[in-house]
Amino acid sequence: MRVLLVEDAEDLAQAVSTRLARSGMACDTAPSLGAARDYLAVQSYDALVLDINLPDGSGKDLLRDLRRRGDRTPVMMLTALLAVDDRVSALDMGADDYLVKPFDQRELEARLRALVRREAEHKTDSLILGPLEFMPAEMSARLDGERLHLTRREAALLALFMRNPRQVLSKERLYDGLFAFNDANVGLNAIELYIARLRKKFAGSRISIGTQRGVGYWIDSNG
Repeated sequence: MRVLLVEDAEDLAQAVSTRLARSGMACDTAPSLGAARDYLAVQSYDALVLDINLPDGSGKDLLRDLRRRGDRTPVMMLTALLAVDDRVSALDMGADDYLVKPFDQRELEARLRALVRREAEHKTDSLILGPLEFMPAEMSARLDGERLHLTRREAALLALFMRNPRQVLSKERLYDGLFAFNDANVGLNAIELYIARLRKKFAGSRISIGTQRGVGYWIDSNG
């Protein structure tokens, strides 16, 4: 298991790196966004631990870039910020988890292992919601045993829903998940188009996509 830690506090980075190494994880450390991008250009990672406040910008900028190009590497955000809005915005941008400083390194290690395990399950196992089965490794789906014909964008959108069943997902979060499949800049309203396409494919079945006006969308199975 290989981890990239992006943290400018040298003492904290060293302590975390040493702890993870003792538990069998290879950990590279980057003190800035620039250094992190250099690492990511030549090395793939099982997970990223990403501080928000860095000398050359916000860790959320790197997170946004990763998600927009379709990189689903699990990301845990580290933050000294206590405001709920800051944590929510990071999660909406595609962060998988976060820890507020100071934190117990045993908790960081346990959460990292859980994130990597969950991502592996998403890639190899079928996700099932009532009569709907989604295969992440193939980015394909079956409804009532019949294969659904999905475009890449529709499959990416369905993947986000199936990994978060019955949870309301904001337009922004859905947009970040689809951006890598767009050839041109599009607005958030494009999400409504893809939602409509999925709803049409689910017509007459027990699967529905609900809307919470001004908040987002969710998927559920009726009955």
